[in-house]
Amino acid sequence: MRYLPLNDSDRATMLKAVGAATIDDLFEDVPADALNACFDLPNHQGEMEIERALGAMAAKNRAAGDGPFFIGCGAYAHHVPATVDHIIQRSEFLTSYTPYQPEIAQGTLQYLFEFQTQIASLTGMDVANASMYDGSTACAEAALMARRLTKRRKLILSGGLHPHYAAVTRTNMELHDDNVVQAPIDAEGAEDLISMIDDETSCIIVQNPDVFGNLRDLAPIAAAAHEKGALLVAVVTEVVSLGAVKSPGEMGADIVVGEGQSVGNGLIYGGPYVGLFATRQKYIRQMPGRLCGETTDAEGKRGFVLTLSTREQHIRRDKATSNICTNSGLCTLAFTVHMTLLGETGLRRLAMLNHVTACKAADALGDIDGVEIVNKSWFNEFTLRLPKNASAVVDALVDDGVLAGVPGGRLWPDDQLAENLLIVAATERATDEDIKTIALKLREAL
Repeated sequence: MRYLPLNDSDRATMLKAVGAATIDDLFEDVPADALNACFDLPNHQGEMEIERALGAMAAKNRAAGDGPFFIGCGAYAHHVPATVDHIIQRSEFLTSYTPYQPEIAQGTLQYLFEFQTQIASLTGMDVANASMYDGSTACAEAALMARRLTKRRKLILSGGLHPHYAAVTRTNMELHDDNVVQAPIDAEGAEDLISMIDDETSCIIVQNPDVFGNLRDLAPIAAAAHEKGALLVAVVTEVVSLGAVKSPGEMGADIVVGEGQSVGNGLIYGGPYVGLFATRQKYIRQMPGRLCGETTDAEGKRGFVLTLSTREQHIRRDKATSNICTNSGLCTLAFTVHMTLLGETGLRRLAMLNHVTACKAADALGDIDGVEIVNKSWFNEFTLRLPKNASAVVDALVDDGVLAGVPGGRLWPDDQLAENLLIVAATERATDEDIKTIALKLREAL
């Protein structure tokens, strides 16, 4: 039986309430030719013909593994073990949905619990949630959380914060009429953020490593923020860096957010990815998203449940800490599997390999006449200042089969100081031959 909840009387009542005589009146603003448009589409094809057509379209794309690849800026090309794909494609994981019923979702709840444990350990924080939509929305949620905790309405953004993260955060905060202040972009990472903090500041958001690759000591910023009653939000877009760099928690951060794509998740055309969110125990009730907890069942056996799920579709409704519905469950599982395979020793080894590879690339590119390395420090990403427009150079290298990095003009199109900047990332997948090739082609392009 079809489920049609409205009868003619119900429809008439609704139309009267909105001032429409008929249902067709609801669509009167839509042009008739748009409602009855004829589209110039090809005739239907058989399966083999469609495979050929789609294959030809796919062949126009250039994948990260097709040649030298040095693009980063928040999405990184790391090796993902085959084991990860094997596990996440098992039907009990691939097709499962939100674990509202713990009695039939113990496997899902357990890996989310393990994911939270891994994130808390990596970030040096007390507690982490069961993931957010992605890194940029997690950043905005941290700003909203700081607003609730401090009851203040001024937000400071570092100039080294990824501009996409800054834009998402600014959009969310300005909807509340909050004062969002951002420092100018500073490729050298020498900005004076401490002087910007005052008694009206709710939080200061700082990325480490920043969008230019600079490593920062967050401890002085944390101390200055706490002295004024503000919070420090640390952003990590390259989570592999936490295998080598002191954790944000150790440096005094109150909230840590970031992007977990680097572990277990390929680039996959920009998503889906997995947002990270961790904080101090004392702030746990203002943390957005789901939190999985460990418990015991009626027989005393270990079990897992959702707890403190103060989201809008749970009991809190309009008083929820967040209206983001998406928990990136499958990406979370991929992260957890890969991190489990690595372990602490493997992660530290992977992080060191990334740093060594980036140093090799910096040495090779920094020796080219006219090229200046902007950074004083980095993990696996650094910024070059070129003697000509970086976008033009990147286009020239694409023609030579090399994806050389992200030009500053793409991220800051209105800032002339960014036009000659090229942000280069070198992960463990960049070979010595790749580094020789990009150095040769960059020298030719200049």
